Amino acid sequence: MLIRSLLSGSVHSQRYFSSANPHVLKPGDVLRQTRIFTDDDVLQYSKVSHDSNPLHFDSDSARNVGFEGRLVHGMLVASLFPQIISSHFPGAVYVSQSLSFKFPVYIGEQINGEVQATSLRENRNRYLAKFKTRCFKNGELLVLEGEAVAMLPNLDVDSERSKS
Repeated sequence: MLIRSLLSGSVHSQRYFSSANPHVLKPGDVLRQTRIFTDDDVLQYSKVSHDSNPLHFDSDSARNVGFEGRLVHGMLVASLFPQIISSHFPGAVYVSQSLSFKFPVYIGEQINGEVQATSLRENRNRYLAKFKTRCFKNGELLVLEGEAVAMLPNLDVDSERSKS
């Protein structure tokens, strides 16, 4: 029930497969989710992370350093990547993530996160998957990019969890 409530709300999933079999992950396949980060998301993330930087809570502080308004924590935006992977591959283990923040994300903006499989290799009855990771706002402005590695239990995309 907790997982269902965490995944409900402002998240939308999409899959784009380059392979002929749409249920098996192949290099080039892209998995996407869309999310709008809210005031409550920022507050809850701040409580868990203990990051209470005024840029996330005070519009004047954010504007005083050149931003348009309150910012969403960069790591909260980046949390889209493990969410996308684990929602399609239950039991996946996140191994690493590199991140490069390009532009700020403001509360209430729609963010499109995507992971694109770049390489897959079998490793002890599991699969080591490397993904190109990116987040966009306004459909085209790249705000965050990087690379993730995850250990997947198999390459079968969980079609029940990936339905919108």
